[in-house]
Amino acid sequence: MTRDEAEAVLTEAGLAEDDAFPLLEASIACAIHDQPFRQAGPVRVLAAYAAERLAERIGGESPEDALAETLAGDLRLTGDLLRHDDPANTDLIDVAERRRGLSAALAVFYLDAARRTGLICAAVDFPGHVLLRVETPDGPIALDPFSEGRVVMPSELTRRALRAGLTPHIADRLDVLMAPVTDRAALIRLQNILFSRALKSGDYEAAERSALRRALLDPDDHRPWLDVAAAREKRGALTSALEALARARGVDGPAEVGRVQIFERVRMQLN
Repeated sequence: MTRDEAEAVLTEAGLAEDDAFPLLEASIACAIHDQPFRQAGPVRVLAAYAAERLAERIGGESPEDALAETLAGDLRLTGDLLRHDDPANTDLIDVAERRRGLSAALAVFYLDAARRTGLICAAVDFPGHVLLRVETPDGPIALDPFSEGRVVMPSELTRRALRAGLTPHIADRLDVLMAPVTDRAALIRLQNILFSRALKSGDYEAAERSALRRALLDPDDHRPWLDVAAAREKRGALTSALEALARARGVDGPAEVGRVQIFERVRMQLN
């Protein structure tokens, strides 16, 4: 798959309804968009095997145990404790090969397996760390894909939230801490991680690519186009930065005045 073909997949995914969002294929397209011409077969094989093994466990085990035993036990998916900042930890193709990754990348396999087998599972946009919300007969349970699908108790959720800087009033609200997000939002969070890392390292081409993927995945959000424009401006591509700003201006939002100001600032650099 070429980068242009990956963009076409992401564009189509961006137009899909949330309940029909193609999480696995969109995640593969994100990886190939970053590094084209790689084979995604191992990702699909691993995902299919996960769904097969999970289907065998459902009924004999609780939903949370079935997910953890399948994804962490059978597939050996876990967090990379030694090389947390390794770029491979955010790339689905590399994660499938290494069986190591960040929680936001590992969550893709958990969510895909759950979707295929009928379990109700969603990502939780927890501060600093993606968790999973699994619906059980006794209520929702939080799983940590980075820690081999370990159950995170409510008291630990509160402690983690406090360490992340949330106020005690919010840190005690389990309904807030465990609020589910869409598969689209979960994949966009992974791209946000890539964007932040690329900016920090001064790799503005990589930052532009990750911002563009966000823009394609959520065409109703103007903010990714602002990030595309900022990355292009950083590397001196002012004409294409203006094109990105024009795209942002074409998306309805509350920040039109700010977008106009940025547009004019970049335009003046061309004069």
